[in-house]
Amino acid sequence: MPFLRYLNLSPSADERTGYPFSVPALRNLACLELDSPVTFFVGENGSGKSTLLEAIALKAKLPSATGTPLELDETIEAVKPLAGAMTLAWRLRTRFGFYLRAEDFFNFARQLKERAKGLDRLVEQHADDPRVAGYMAAQRHALDSRYGEDLHQLSHGESFLKFFQSRMSDSGLYLIDEPEAALSPQRQLSFLYLLKGVVDCNAQFIIATHSPILLAFPGARILTFDEDGVRPVEFEALEHVTITRNFLADPARFFRHFDDARNDD
Repeated sequence: MPFLRYLNLSPSADERTGYPFSVPALRNLACLELDSPVTFFVGENGSGKSTLLEAIALKAKLPSATGTPLELDETIEAVKPLAGAMTLAWRLRTRFGFYLRAEDFFNFARQLKERAKGLDRLVEQHADDPRVAGYMAAQRHALDSRYGEDLHQLSHGESFLKFFQSRMSDSGLYLIDEPEAALSPQRQLSFLYLLKGVVDCNAQFIIATHSPILLAFPGARILTFDEDGVRPVEFEALEHVTITRNFLADPARFFRHFDDARNDD
């Protein structure tokens, strides 16, 4: 059962002339249905899909998966007017979930590694004080229990999947921006398997992506962002899917086209 049903936008006349309301896909957006266990936002870079995802996360007061409070994140300062003009309609308000940009994950993994090293050093430094050393060792054990192996000991894809396995729970709302940035095609399939398992246990996902593999998730609602606004689209009608299929069917044809274009210049 999806928790978040839809959103409404009602910016003032003055707000509509500035960013992010000036983004073509968002300019005339008034209401958007999100009543699906999995909703994908798809579009070119700069089309507004990540901007809207950030605004929903702010409005829903979702925590950042990497720990930095979203309201203190300077990188999404510009989307606050969009969140301020937004109303969210809930079927049931969930307390679980998070927001994550794949690009933030790698910084988080590095910070986690440094934290583990710091705790190990403190255990050694306080070896003569069992209470302090024991406390630090317990903190280090808690990291291991939650995240398993050092995330940097694994490949990017493995560590990303491990992170999700450790953080996702049933009955949560998860907003994820371009998870394919951390995943090979094979790992994307693993992510889909993980996604289906959590969705079957009553979780809801809104994911911004370029990946035809992820977009193939069965039953997902796909919303495309372009100059004409935001609208539903079928998987088979996606430009991302058409281009990928055509390229894989005959890569040489594309390179011949590139050569012809270069010769014309």
